[in-house]
Amino acid sequence: MDIVTPALMKIGFMVTVIMLMVVVLFWAERKGSAFIQDRTGPNRANIGGVRLAGLVHPVADVFKLLFKEDVTPTHRHQAFYNLAPWLVMTVALATYAVIPFGDHLTVAGKQVQLVVADLEVGMLFVLAIASLGTYGVVLAGWAANNKFSFLGGIRASAQMISYELTMGLAVMGMLLVFGTFRLTDIVAGQGDLVWGFLPKWGVVVQPLGFILFIVAVFAETNRTPFDLPEADPEIVAGYHLEYSSMKFALFFMAEYAHMVVGAALIATLYFGGYQVPWLPRPVLEQHAGLLLTIKLIGVAVVAGLFAVLVLRRVQREKGKFGDARDREPLLGGLFWAAVAAAAVVGLLMKPMSIGPEGADLFASIVQVGAFLAKMVFFAWFFIWVRWTVPRFRYDQLMNLGWKVMLPLGLVN
Repeated sequence: MDIVTPALMKIGFMVTVIMLMVVVLFWAERKGSAFIQDRTGPNRANIGGVRLAGLVHPVADVFKLLFKEDVTPTHRHQAFYNLAPWLVMTVALATYAVIPFGDHLTVAGKQVQLVVADLEVGMLFVLAIASLGTYGVVLAGWAANNKFSFLGGIRASAQMISYELTMGLAVMGMLLVFGTFRLTDIVAGQGDLVWGFLPKWGVVVQPLGFILFIVAVFAETNRTPFDLPEADPEIVAGYHLEYSSMKFALFFMAEYAHMVVGAALIATLYFGGYQVPWLPRPVLEQHAGLLLTIKLIGVAVVAGLFAVLVLRRVQREKGKFGDARDREPLLGGLFWAAVAAAAVVGLLMKPMSIGPEGADLFASIVQVGAFLAKMVFFAWFFIWVRWTVPRFRYDQLMNLGWKVMLPLGLVN
C-alpha cells in the first residue's frame, strides 16, 4: 500500500487537472474566438438566472450530450465503431503518466516523486503511446462506412506519420543535450544556468528544435492550421462525422486532452517544466518565509484591486439588464474580496517564521504552480493560433512536413 496509495493519488490529481482543464478550455475556446472576432460569445445558459460569463455552457454541453440520442450508421463495423472513441480518449489520458508536475513532496518523512511513472524511457513512452491515437482515428473513419469519414481517417494517419518524424527528430536534439530519455532528468537539467544567468531551458539550447516540435504538436493534435482531418468545407467533419451523443463527446474531449498533453510536453521539454527561473528548490526552501510573505502581499493587493474595480462596475451598471445578470459582477467582487481576505489572514499567521516542513511544502506548491501556469499558457496559445491563422490546403500541409520540416529536423 506504500506504493499503491501515492500512485493512485497522483493519478487522481493528474486526471482531475486534465478534465478540469478540458472543461475550462471548452469555455476559453468560445470566449477567445468571440473576443478575436469582436462578438459576445456564449452567454445564454444559466443556473437560477446567473450566467457566470458563459461558464455554465460547458455544464450544459455535458448534460446535452449525455441525453442526446446515440444515432449510428446501419452498415458500420460495430466493434471497431464503438472502440474508436474510447481508444482515442484512453491514449490522451495515458500519455500523462511520465510527465513530472513537480520535484517531490515530503509525506510522513518520505519523499514522494511528483510523477506517476518515472520511466527510464519516458520520452519513448510518450511517442509510442501518442502514436496509438492514430489507430483510434483510422478505426473511426473506416468503421463508420462513410466516404467522408474514411477520407478524414486517411488524412489523419498520413498527417500523423509525417509530423511524428519531425517530432522525433526535434526531441532527439534534447535527448543529445541532456543525455537521457527520462523526463524527470531532462527537467532537472533545465534548472541549471547557461553563461551564469540564462536558464538552461530547451528553448535556449535547442531553439530550432522548439519551433519544429511546436509545429509538429499542432499537427499531431489536429488543431488549426493543421485540422485537415476534420475540414468542414471539404469533408464535412472528417473521421467523427457519424458519431453522436457521448461517443462524439469522447472525440471532442480527447482533442482538448491532447491539447493539454501537448502544452504539458512543450512546457516540460522546452520551458523548464516545474522549474522556476533563478529559483531552484534549495533557494525556494531557504527563503520560503520571505517569498511566501511577498506572495501573500501581492495576492492581497491584486485581489483587493480587482474587488474594488468590479464593485465600482456594479455601481456604474446597476439595473442595466433588469435580471439576474445584474448580480453577477457583485459575485465577482465578493470572490476577489474573499481572496484578498484569505491572503491577509495568511499574513497574520506570520509566514516569515515558517519551519522546514512548511518550507518543503511551499517549494513543492510553487513548483506545481509554475508547471500548471506554463501548461495553461500554451493551452491558451493553441486557442489563439486556431482563431488567428487559416488552415492549409492538404498538399501544402504535406509539402511543409516532408520538404521543410523533415530536412530542418535532420539538420538540427
